[in-house]
Amino acid sequence: MTAPLHSSTFDTASQSTPPCHDALDLTGLGKKAQIVLNDMVYTLTITRAGKLILTK
Repeated sequence: MTAPLHSSTFDTASQSTPPCHDALDLTGLGKKAQIVLNDMVYTLTITRAGKLILTK
């Protein structure tokens, strides 16, 4: 699927501002979205209180 990420990928010194994404865009106006990192699937959930939970 994707190549493994190395620690240099997350080097924040080269990034002035991190990307910004609206959680509702990620969830398609629903409550859940799946996010993949290094072939691992994570679930982003918006709670009734409007908070975010990321689970493996």
